[in-house]
Amino acid sequence: MKYRSTRGQVKDYTFEEAVMAGLSPDGGLFIPHHIPALPENWRQAWSELSYQQLAVEVLSLYIDESQIPRKDLEDLVTRSYTTFRHSDVTPLAQVKDGLYVLELFHGPTFAFKDVALQFVGNLFEYFLERRNRAEQGGKTHRLTVVGATSGDTGSAAIYGLRNKKNVSVFILHPNGRVSPIQEAQMTTVLDKNVHNLCVKGTFDDCQDIVKNLFGNREFNDKHHLGAVNSINWARILAQTVYYFQAYFLLMRSLKIDPASAEADKIKVDFSVPTGNFGDILAGYYAYRMGLPANKLVVATNENDILYRFFETNAYEKQTLGGGEVKETLAPAMDILVSSNFERLLWYLARDDEKDGGKTEVATHDTTLNEALSDKAGQTVAQWMDELKTKGVFRVADSVVLNARKIFDAAMVTDKDTIKGIKDYQEKHQYVLDPHTSIGVVAADRLTERDALALVPQGSEVMICLATAHPAKFSEAVEMALKDQQDFDFQSQVLPKEFVGLLDKERSVVHVERADPQLVMDVIEKELKVEGVIV
Repeated sequence: MKYRSTRGQVKDYTFEEAVMAGLSPDGGLFIPHHIPALPENWRQAWSELSYQQLAVEVLSLYIDESQIPRKDLEDLVTRSYTTFRHSDVTPLAQVKDGLYVLELFHGPTFAFKDVALQFVGNLFEYFLERRNRAEQGGKTHRLTVVGATSGDTGSAAIYGLRNKKNVSVFILHPNGRVSPIQEAQMTTVLDKNVHNLCVKGTFDDCQDIVKNLFGNREFNDKHHLGAVNSINWARILAQTVYYFQAYFLLMRSLKIDPASAEADKIKVDFSVPTGNFGDILAGYYAYRMGLPANKLVVATNENDILYRFFETNAYEKQTLGGGEVKETLAPAMDILVSSNFERLLWYLARDDEKDGGKTEVATHDTTLNEALSDKAGQTVAQWMDELKTKGVFRVADSVVLNARKIFDAAMVTDKDTIKGIKDYQEKHQYVLDPHTSIGVVAADRLTERDALALVPQGSEVMICLATAHPAKFSEAVEMALKDQQDFDFQSQVLPKEFVGLLDKERSVVHVERADPQLVMDVIEKELKVEGVIV
């Protein structure tokens, strides 16, 4: 399996090269040359596998044995998921008839990003150790990981990379725009190779700085930058696994053989709260591989660039009603530009070029015509240039119509987010964090719109992805449940790992403005303190 850039100028990277580079030299994102089809008997063969075994099967479709031998891949996966608190890694909870929640918050930082970043951290270390073993001239290969976070990526990356050999990690977060628990999880990690940068600005400012650093050839070559944001292909790949896990756990819950005709009658929808589009993009890859997903629901907060794309055909850098990023109760989704959307745009551009978006693209399409792929890269590059220079680009009706064959979208306000938390605790005794509430409210809204009958053995079942533990957003949850009798946040929600976290010693460097040069100066200064450069 080889990898190419969404912008068409880079092809034939190996898995290792794509993972270690993070961002393509032409500014695009890496995607596989083709999306592999699932084995013919996958439903039967994989139905009883553990999460770890399932991960090996899915990942090996994208990672050649020459890149990572199967035994090494098994070891990497095992090490990555021993840190999770639940035996299923991502368990499925039934909340009400026909509505399930896939709990992705059982990793070390109580957020879905642990699923990918525990694996990515081990991948970085594995590749560096192999390169250093092969090095004859005494040179030591190192990686300077730089990432931006709107909350959960930062702590998950830090916990995945802390104390990793030959890795330094720098995480930029926007000042005052992450939750207190998220900030504490990042800044209380005092390992020598971990560096937190608090930037005066927004998440988009932080993300733009990171992209600027990766685009700075001199700085990149000097410090060998690596990416942990979802621009890194390995993160998307790792997240595809839990869509398959959700499907098999659902079949077990319904007591249905996934290889039976009865299973074929079940339509499975996924509702995904998303800001940077990585989490739901993983579901799209699973669908294109052959997972029988019926709908993927893009659930956004009031920073609704994704929702508006499906409604208006325009991808425009503004919020509901215009303006800059709006601070909401779901800060991890307070994003104007969704970086990972570029990957979906490549497939939409290619499919539209192929048939004008008029026919269904085969799920098991394992060949890519180079002419169509090159044209898709040119189209995406043009769209991204228009976004940069004009703040907006528009696509043809056929592009959105093709996307709507699998995607639906909804926007949820803060008011409705709070109501969702309150209603689900009152009616179903299930506490949602604000991001997950957005996913659930969006699912309910679209279900009501389509008048679907949600029953456990019915034809349509909704699975909502729970992206974070409710304790990570205690202010929003307590605001929603303040009038609830017999509800006590401390005893019913707060994990023991969070007790006293806000009072711990911290390590953080403040950056006075969103300036790439200031950040580069901080990185070089911190690397000197760490002893990496003299």
